[in-house]
Amino acid sequence: MTDNALTLFQHQRPQLAALAYRMLGSVSEAEDILQDAWLRWQGIGHGDINNPAAYLSTLVSRLCLDRWKEARHRREHYVGEWLPEPLVAEAAPDAEHQLEQEVCYALMLALERLSPLERAAFLLHDVFELPFQEVARALARSEPACRQLARRARDRVRAERPRFPAPPPDGERLAEAFFTAARSGDESALRQLLVEDARLHSDGGGVRPAALRRIDGVDRLCRLFLALARKSGFPRWVEALPINGQPGWLSVEQDGTLQTTALTLQHGRVTDVYITRNPHKLSHLAHRVPADAWLPLP
Repeated sequence: MTDNALTLFQHQRPQLAALAYRMLGSVSEAEDILQDAWLRWQGIGHGDINNPAAYLSTLVSRLCLDRWKEARHRREHYVGEWLPEPLVAEAAPDAEHQLEQEVCYALMLALERLSPLERAAFLLHDVFELPFQEVARALARSEPACRQLARRARDRVRAERPRFPAPPPDGERLAEAFFTAARSGDESALRQLLVEDARLHSDGGGVRPAALRRIDGVDRLCRLFLALARKSGFPRWVEALPINGQPGWLSVEQDGTLQTTALTLQHGRVTDVYITRNPHKLSHLAHRVPADAWLPLP
């Protein structure tokens, strides 16, 4: 392993991690993929590789496709609604935070509805701008087949595009207002902040309490948040921060559960709420929590 090979891998690492996360929806699995890619990169000769970026993207794509077989089986047996592992800004695989809208929950869930090959072709070409010649090499398919895969994926993703708005400039203020209204049980404020067809997505993975199905409509969401406010109120500890490029917060609830909440905002109101409570999806965020937040309440 030469210093140049190490430098090449380190230079490409943010983009490779971004690709792996978008392919798998998991921060921890993306890190595993990068470790496997690094070990394989160490074990080859690099003199004949004309385009290291394309070679490494191909390698990571193939590793992700192999991992997808196992991931698909787990998701078919997942308890409740599946959400991708939450991604906070400084844990983002894309170190320069480019294309933050491309990891928003709505898009990540739209990608879940694609086949693995459609997902790979779309990400490699449309997001990471690899030419179809390289995409074909990565997926071991012909160029026409890859163009068709990307086109199908693009059409399906575009159908979801209205749900992918960029965060508004006052997103933090709106998120804070929603947090206060939800935790204090202020129904009037909640109704002003939520759109009529607002949706709540929650992921407990069968490990922590969460709704097993998506909850739709402002009336049902208000009833839920009012009940939660009466039961739990404000968390022990909370930190406001962007989650998957969307306004949100990380919290330790009264029962000691670590939780993330992210909001999709459009025209000054909340259209979607995404809550992750599955501890297996939050371990990479536990270091952000101060030690005293975990102590038993007096």
